[in-house]
Amino acid sequence: MEASKCRNTPLLTNNTETTSSGATVAVVLTTLVAVSGSFVFGCSVGYSSPAESGMISDIGLTLAQYSVFGSIMTIGAMIGAVISGRIADHFGRRAAMGFSELLCLAGWIAIVLSKVAWLLDTARLSIGIGIGILSYVVPVYVAEITPKDLRGGFTAVHQLMICFGVSTMWLLGTIIQWRTLALIGASPCILQLVGLFFIPESPRWLAKNCRWQECEDVLKCLRGHHADISAEAADIREYIENIQYLSQAKFSDLFRKEYARSLTVGVGLMILQQFGGVNAIAFYASSIFESAGFSSRVGILALVALQVPMTVLSTLLMDKAGRRPLLMVSAAGTCVGCFLAGLSFLFQDIHKWNGGAPVLALVGVLMFSGSFSLGMGGVPWVIMSEIFPINVKGVAGSLVTVVNWVGSWIISFGFNFLMSWSAPGTFFIFCIICGSTVVFVAMLVPETKGRSLEEIQASLNPLDSRRHA
Repeated sequence: MEASKCRNTPLLTNNTETTSSGATVAVVLTTLVAVSGSFVFGCSVGYSSPAESGMISDIGLTLAQYSVFGSIMTIGAMIGAVISGRIADHFGRRAAMGFSELLCLAGWIAIVLSKVAWLLDTARLSIGIGIGILSYVVPVYVAEITPKDLRGGFTAVHQLMICFGVSTMWLLGTIIQWRTLALIGASPCILQLVGLFFIPESPRWLAKNCRWQECEDVLKCLRGHHADISAEAADIREYIENIQYLSQAKFSDLFRKEYARSLTVGVGLMILQQFGGVNAIAFYASSIFESAGFSSRVGILALVALQVPMTVLSTLLMDKAGRRPLLMVSAAGTCVGCFLAGLSFLFQDIHKWNGGAPVLALVGVLMFSGSFSLGMGGVPWVIMSEIFPINVKGVAGSLVTVVNWVGSWIISFGFNFLMSWSAPGTFFIFCIICGSTVVFVAMLVPETKGRSLEEIQASLNPLDSRRHA
C-alpha cells in the first residue's frame, strides 16, 4: 500500500488529550465476544483427557490411535499459526476469528458424528488449525481495541478464558459422555460467530488500510461518543503514515536489525514458556501424581481449584503491578515448584522420606501451576500483541505463535521419554529453564504498562522510528 494513498485523507486535526480511557460497555462486550474464541481454545485443549476412556471403548480405538487423535491438534495448530498473521492482515481481525470458528465448529460436529478413527483425526486437525489462528488473533484484536491503561488486563482475559475452558472440560468430563462433551465444546463457537456480526473491526487495522473515517467511528464507539478521541486517533494516524513507507513485511524482513529486540523478546518468551514444562504438567498431571505416589483425582481437583483464581489475580494485576514484575515473580515460582517436584522424585529414587515425598510432589506441581497462571501463562501473549509494528505484526505474530506450538509439541511428545530417563533430572532441567526466564525478563523484556502501542513499538524499534521521523 502506498503512503501517499493514506497521507492526504483527514482523520482528526484536533490534538487535545483524550478525556476518557475507561472501559466502556462497548469495549467490555466486544472483548467478551473475542475471548469466546479463547474459551474454545481451552475446551479443545482440555477435551482429550476426559474423553479418552469413553472414546476408546465406544469406537474401539487402540491407545496408539488415541494418541494420534490427541496430538494431531498440535500439528493443526502449527498450520493455523503459520497462516494466522496473513489472514488477520489481509482480511481483518474479525474475518480471521470467523474463519477459525467455522473450522472449530466443523471439527466439533464431526467428532459428535464420528464412528471411525480417520474422521476423528480429521476433525481434531480442523479444530487445531482453528485454535492456531485464534491463539494469535484474539490477543492482538483485544490489544488493538482497548485503552492503553486497561490493555494488559483485558488482553490477559484471553488466558483466563483458556483456563476456564480447560477446567470446564476436566470437570464436566467426569460426568458427561464424550459426544455430549463435544457438543458443549461447539457451543462457544456458535456464540462467537453470532457475536462477530455485532462487534467492530480493529481501528488500527482500519487505519492501516486507509479506512480513516471507519477508524474514527470505531474509536468513538469503543471510547464513548462523548469521549475526546483526538489524541489517540492522531497517534494512530502519525504512526500509520510513518509505517506506510515500508512495504508489507516478508518473513526475511523480521531479521533486520531494527526488529532484533522485538523478535528476541517475543520468540524468547514463548520458548521459555513452553520449555519450562507447562504442557508436560498440564497434559500428564495425573501420571505425575501417580508416579509420585499421590492420588491423581485429588491432585487434579486441587489444580483446577488453584488455576482459575490465580489466573483471575493475574488479570487484575496486569495493569497495576506491570508485565515485568508478574513475569519475574511467576518464573521464580515455577522454578521453585519444579525444584520441589524434582526433589520429591529424588527422595523416592534414594528411598528417603517416603512418607513426605508424595506431598512434596503435590506442593511442587501446585506451586508451578499457580505461579505459571499468575504471569507466564498470559503475559507473553499480552507482550506479543504489543511489541511488533503493524507492518510486521502478521508475519512476526505467526512466527511467535508457531514457536509456541512447536515447543508445546516437543515437550508434550518428549516428556515421557525424559521421565523414563530420569524423573528428578527432568524437573531439575525445567527448574533451570524457569530460573533462566527470570534473567531473560530482567535483561530484555520492556515494561509496557500504561503505554500506547505506538509508543512501545517506537521504543523497541529505534532505527525504524528514526528512519521515518
